[in-house]
Amino acid sequence: MQKFDGKFTETPFHGVDSGTNYRKGSYGSQEKPKAAFAAMVSRLDRSVGEIMAKLKELGIEKNTLVIFTSDNGTHLEGGADPDFFRSSGPLRGYKRSLYEGGIRVPFIASWPGKISPEKISDYLSAFWDFLPTAAELVGVRLSKPTDGISMVPVLTGKDNQKEHDFLYWEFHEGGTKQAVRMGKWKAVRFGTREPLELYDLSMDIHEDKNVAAEHPEIVAKIEVYLKNARSESKIWKTAEYWPANKEKS
Repeated sequence: MQKFDGKFTETPFHGVDSGTNYRKGSYGSQEKPKAAFAAMVSRLDRSVGEIMAKLKELGIEKNTLVIFTSDNGTHLEGGADPDFFRSSGPLRGYKRSLYEGGIRVPFIASWPGKISPEKISDYLSAFWDFLPTAAELVGVRLSKPTDGISMVPVLTGKDNQKEHDFLYWEFHEGGTKQAVRMGKWKAVRFGTREPLELYDLSMDIHEDKNVAAEHPEIVAKIEVYLKNARSESKIWKTAEYWPANKEKS
């Protein structure tokens, strides 16, 4: 962290450094959170480079698919300051938000001889696509259908890539939230009985202008997805969050 010490105006973060919750999910204190963040990004970059160099040294870089991605958008915990570093780029929101800043993440893939270098794709995918992708790559047939679609065609430059009709998210921390992505359209709902917010991401990447009133036909279609895309989990009970389920219980 010494490389970045003194380069930023810091606000110390006071976390959990002892007691029953110590190292059980809570963040520890950090006197210089900005410098610590910059140091971690720098270390990550170096570590990825070391991995790529090792693959080349072993002579297996052309037979190895490397994927760099994230499980969610930037977060605010532990003294992090995503606004200072512009960690969300042009996107609105952070982790635990269903705006694009909370769920849209980088997906970088490298596979010499299979994936064209510097190729950029706007194919709409999600993590549930990884299992069928991996299965196809290793020649394994999945025993049960999933919500995912293999991304092998788009990765390898083929033109027979299947596409999702829509993608669906649901999150309950801090209140029920739902989101649907359908082509250029993005819908978000906070609370199961709240009005739907609709954004045209092709013109409004920051999700500032709610155009739901202008596109009732799109809203109606997404409302169907919101009702039918979900299914109850035997492990994670959502009746306490979901009024429709509570009425049935």
